[in-house]
Amino acid sequence: MSTASNPLNKSAEPTTWNFKLLAQNDLGGFGGMGEGMSVQIAKDGRRIIWLAHESAPKNFTAVDVSDPRQPKVVVQTDLPKPYMRSNSLELSGDIMAVAYQTQKVNQQPAGLELFDVSVPEKPRSISFFDCSGPTSRGVHQLWFCDGEYVHMASGSPDFKPSHPNDDQFYRCIDVRNPAKPVEVGRWWMPGTSATDNIAPPPRHPLDKGYRAHNTNVYPQRPDRLYLCYIDGGMFVMDIKDKTNPKVISHWTNSPPYTGFMHTAVPLFDRGLMLVTDESTENAGKDWPKLIWILDARDEKNLVPIATCPMPPLDAYANRGGRFGAHNIHENAAVPTAWQSDQIVIGTFFNGGLRAYDISNPYQPKEVAAFVPPPPKGTPAGAVQLNDVFVDERQIVYTVDRHTGGLYTLEVDF
Repeated sequence: MSTASNPLNKSAEPTTWNFKLLAQNDLGGFGGMGEGMSVQIAKDGRRIIWLAHESAPKNFTAVDVSDPRQPKVVVQTDLPKPYMRSNSLELSGDIMAVAYQTQKVNQQPAGLELFDVSVPEKPRSISFFDCSGPTSRGVHQLWFCDGEYVHMASGSPDFKPSHPNDDQFYRCIDVRNPAKPVEVGRWWMPGTSATDNIAPPPRHPLDKGYRAHNTNVYPQRPDRLYLCYIDGGMFVMDIKDKTNPKVISHWTNSPPYTGFMHTAVPLFDRGLMLVTDESTENAGKDWPKLIWILDARDEKNLVPIATCPMPPLDAYANRGGRFGAHNIHENAAVPTAWQSDQIVIGTFFNGGLRAYDISNPYQPKEVAAFVPPPPKGTPAGAVQLNDVFVDERQIVYTVDRHTGGLYTLEVDF
């Protein structure tokens, strides 16, 4: 590999290595995208990717990616209030769940909305599950792939956190009747509710909160919840009885690291687990933010064995915006999602999109990188790739947090 094509070189110039860019679409000038991506095969055979926006004014956008070289916007919707965001969405069949979070507590609407998207051009609201309240900002993240339950990180009108930053916890919503969503279970980290009889957890220096983030549940183990809790680390939960979730194990790297555990993806056949932290500070202030590999053969005793290699901090920290791990392709158990326990693909904000071969989990190797130039109009000064989804054709979709919109790519590894 030549120095010019090596994504680990210290120049940190825009690079494409073992990814091939097919197209970019700025989504009509509203290219600030969140971390919700889900692919649907419409009744007429079109392949539609649904995308959540990072912030108002847009709610979600649907893009026809039947030909990934020519993505076409199908529909783009608006949020009802400027202080809202719909950072997360997931699709099961023709029903889409969308998370609504507000900037401050006690603002409305905040909660979960279900849509019928069987006609992509005409998404139809089915129901709204209200999560607003005096200490609630609504729903930040959700997981929905079985058509039956939405697992989400949410506030609630009847939950009072022991600290304002700890306002979102795990909630399980039964949506088998999508017209009438019903909560069936909830859990929060002990000490984060004002009603708990134990002391609140100690604050981290950056203090992003002890609150739920990703809430992954897979059909291979429908009785398990893989729950990331930001500054609280990650929990493996027994949810066989959804009304009474129970902790099986807990793993954290912070301290000495700087919190914000984001995503946990079990690799069942290999007895491994991927865990990501999220970079939330500019200029590498919270470095390092990594993808961790855990030995999960004994779910009661999770053991870190490696991290995915990162390019040098001095090459990226001052390029603009954030640099460090964020989202990875999560092997969602839907027909339109690629499944792999050998390759990890993740977004790293100004570090772009990166792929790792973890066939030897003790020595993960970088095998591809995509770091595009700064998108037009970005306030960060550099790309901020925010999320990634890979479909069953191995077409890769990634989005920019501010203005770049959607990128479609092929893999060459």
